[in-house]
Amino acid sequence: MVRRVAVIGAGSSGLACVKVCLEEGLDPVCFESSDDIGGLWKFKESPEPDRSSIYRSLVVNTSKEMMCFSDFPMPDDYPNYMHNSLLLQYFRLYAERFHLLQHIRLQTTVRSITQRLDFSVSGQWDVVTTNKNNEEERHMFDAVLVCSGHYTRPVLPLSDFQGHETFLGRLLHSWEYKDADSFRGKRVVVVGFGNSGGDVAVEISRSAEKTFLSVRDGFWVISRMARGGLPVDMALISRFNILLLQLLPKTLINWAGERALNQKYDHELYGLKPRHRLLDKRPLVNDDLPGRILQGALVMKPNIRAFKDSGVTFEDGTVEDNIDAVVFCTGYKGTFPFLPSALSEGPHRELMLYKRVFPPSLQQPTLAVMGLFQVRGPIMPIVEMQVRWAVKVFSGLTRLPSTQKMLEVIEADRRLNMHSFPNPQQAVLQVDFIQYLDFMAEEIGVKPHLWRLLPTDPVLWAKIFFGPCTPYQYRLTGPGQWAGARRAVLTQWERVAEPFRSRAVPEPEVRRSFLCSPWLTACAGTMVVALLLSHKIVPVVQRATQTLRRSKSFLCDLWFPD
Repeated sequence: MVRRVAVIGAGSSGLACVKVCLEEGLDPVCFESSDDIGGLWKFKESPEPDRSSIYRSLVVNTSKEMMCFSDFPMPDDYPNYMHNSLLLQYFRLYAERFHLLQHIRLQTTVRSITQRLDFSVSGQWDVVTTNKNNEEERHMFDAVLVCSGHYTRPVLPLSDFQGHETFLGRLLHSWEYKDADSFRGKRVVVVGFGNSGGDVAVEISRSAEKTFLSVRDGFWVISRMARGGLPVDMALISRFNILLLQLLPKTLINWAGERALNQKYDHELYGLKPRHRLLDKRPLVNDDLPGRILQGALVMKPNIRAFKDSGVTFEDGTVEDNIDAVVFCTGYKGTFPFLPSALSEGPHRELMLYKRVFPPSLQQPTLAVMGLFQVRGPIMPIVEMQVRWAVKVFSGLTRLPSTQKMLEVIEADRRLNMHSFPNPQQAVLQVDFIQYLDFMAEEIGVKPHLWRLLPTDPVLWAKIFFGPCTPYQYRLTGPGQWAGARRAVLTQWERVAEPFRSRAVPEPEVRRSFLCSPWLTACAGTMVVALLLSHKIVPVVQRATQTLRRSKSFLCDLWFPD
């Protein structure tokens, strides 16, 4: 029987794991290698080896109502898209509210996790840790939740570019980037076009003499704001929209979506247009990128072909000289050196995971990996659902398919995503936000019952079906039910509006318009009557009246025969 659970990492995923374990009556012990909670979202002035790192200005790309934990809404006065420091503050509030800190061991690094000799029967694990004094300690756990993240090993593909050895400028990864101060007045190339690449390029362009953004392919760029200035993820991620995606031709949706984006700024004109269609890949979220291009502070360029001593040659043959620095926003490699090597069964020695959670090769399903996926939407609600599912599997209340079936599902998911992500390692990471949440929710009995809600609570049904798929939906029923879930769903737009209420906006004085005056209305009525009584209109009206009478007689004879 599972009782004691090791949680590796005290970031957002680790905190959710500790909390869910406590809800289920388990005894979690969380090991965190740094001196504080928060993981990725704990900003530090200098990057530390084998730990994630963020830049000072980082703001979240998902709104507070969509990304919060399912039974702990963010404070009403929080902005809808918050700075990283506010998100860290939210984690502290969460840890305090659910008494999580007493279960976390800071400055404790996990060195190895291995199966015990009787693992096939017990499912237990030996865990070796070291503290800040490098003193080793051994532990035994019934289950393990891995929440160490995959943004710790930056990929710096210098070997792909000829001449990088003799380049006189600075070469760095965005993992090292903190702010644009050191690039003031310089000429900088940013390589890579994910969300980090867009953010870094925009920020540097405000300080540098000239900034170039070098990309292999373009991206569809969307703002954090939807129509009316509301959060874009709340406008797009809904069950109704998922139904439309299933019913309408994909080509039509791509055409309409791309047309709407191009009406804001022509992606081809701005050098942003990609080869793929809008729905094929995640769009780039950036509010300022097109404006910086419009002002000439940021220049779009193709991929780098080679480096010169003090310059860069691009694949279209153009050359930019006197380049002072090149910042690579080229992603990370997910590695878990403390896990048994036998779990890395993929063709490129990557972890193979059933539904992005469970290694299929384990004789006992007592180890789960959290957060190793990519999604169009917020990550935190999915990780929370992953651990709710994992803990049910640990306790035997939910069972996994056979090993063969899990391998077939992994391969089927990979093939499904290969059209949009030709790289198999990327394809296997992709999940769909609502569908993936619903799958796990159904496994543990917390999926919202829409057809039951329609006759019994139509207001809540409408909010769930037509409104944004906020995490509170998965606390309405079943294990882990939260009494405040219904109210949280019904009041979610109030919390969206609250941070805007910083200034009382005076109501405009109502004045009677000339167009609404009674004299104008009387004159218009007189003209209409005169027109109808004129000799040109009356015959038409008479003929129409005769036609209506004949139609009436025909219908009466048809439906009411003698």
